Amino acid sequence: IEFENLVFSYKPEHQILHDVSISAQPAQTIAIIGLAGSGKSTLINLLLRFYELTSGSLKIDGQDIRKVTLESLREKIGYVSQDVVIFEGTIADNIRIGKPDATEEEVIAAAKRCGADSFIVKQASGYNTQVGERGGNLSGGQKQLISIARAMLKNSPILLLDEPTSSLDSKSEQIVQEGLKALIEGRTTLVI
Repeated sequence: IEFENLVFSYKPEHQILHDVSISAQPAQTIAIIGLAGSGKSTLINLLLRFYELTSGSLKIDGQDIRKVTLESLREKIGYVSQDVVIFEGTIADNIRIGKPDATEEEVIAAAKRCGADSFIVKQASGYNTQVGERGGNLSGGQKQLISIARAMLKNSPILLLDEPTSSLDSKSEQIVQEGLKALIEGRTTLVI
């Protein structure tokens, strides 16, 4: 991943990012740190093409991301944010969002690999437990583990982590950190 002389503005008179250059090699983890509002999440949003950069370039494997389809770009990227989106349905359905055609075995394997299986099997209906709107009957840590399992199942070569443990208590954070270690393995990762 190469950010080259990247400039981004929401408004022409106020640049959020100015002349940013970052290079991440395959399977390398890069930490992006800075004060609140300094543009860290904006970098990830630009990589996902939620916004288009003002100037400069953003390339993956030497290819400008503006010249590929959104679908082909986003299928190569796994994303775990601090604000996990959980949909109404089962736990398995929510994990399967990472790979809609995944088998039950693949869903379970992804959950086991990141440590989510240990809480899932304790639920009333296991993987078939209904989570309710926005995951109302799950803790913050459980939602994060589902999000990590989703990214694990997707198995993308690029991983973006946007403060995935910022709203967790210390016990939940420790569990989620273990899941993240498994997820990061072998992937090009940008961590805020």
